[in-house]
Amino acid sequence: MSLTPHDFARYEWQLDVPGFGAEGQERLKRATVLITRCGGVGGTAALELAAAGVGHLILAHAGDLRLDDLNRQLLMTTDHVGKPRVESAARRLRELNPNVKLTVIGENASEENAGRLVAEADAVIDAAPLFQERFALNRACVQARRPLIEAAMFAMEFTVTTIIPGSTPCLACIYPENPAWWKRRFPVFGAVAGTVGCIAAMEAIKVISGFGETLSGVMLRGDIGSHRYRRMSVHRRSDCPVCG
Repeated sequence: MSLTPHDFARYEWQLDVPGFGAEGQERLKRATVLITRCGGVGGTAALELAAAGVGHLILAHAGDLRLDDLNRQLLMTTDHVGKPRVESAARRLRELNPNVKLTVIGENASEENAGRLVAEADAVIDAAPLFQERFALNRACVQARRPLIEAAMFAMEFTVTTIIPGSTPCLACIYPENPAWWKRRFPVFGAVAGTVGCIAAMEAIKVISGFGETLSGVMLRGDIGSHRYRRMSVHRRSDCPVCG
């Protein structure tokens, strides 16, 4: 999996980033990243990871594209309304970078399939809109010891944290129960979702390539409406039923 002359030409600008270089690019090329839900957050993350040269992306997302998805789901196109979202996402990613291997799965994460999905990946980005999916992925990642980037947004606000099993708090430490206020239908601007997706993608790149400082043990909270941001320390719970 060494870099080819094409790789050096394609990724020339990011190879110049201090601390990354050819070794970091080789690690990306060897890596597999699972992205659950490829909508506004996950789709943007997938786009950035494909552009950066991650070798293999697994996209898991059920259902057909709706017209009201198009204000934020940048991997989708109007002519694909009524067709499976993952097919549109894969088409756009192949157009961007045909060197990236793509596996598309027309399923959302659940207790039944999370272990199977996570087992194939070196890192996971969770962009699911429902906490049932998030908790299932969290449990599977802790069991398989896979890094998990949790990225969520609501209206103008967002949170991102990186979970390293055995080292950092897991999602069940941070949210012991399904938040009662969280709803499936929520307000969203595409630009906010895209911002969160870019942060999540960069977390995955840092985790895989081993450079920079990740959000492990830290939750980044932001309000893009007011441009107020803060880093909050999060802690493991000794009584956590998943990782305690």
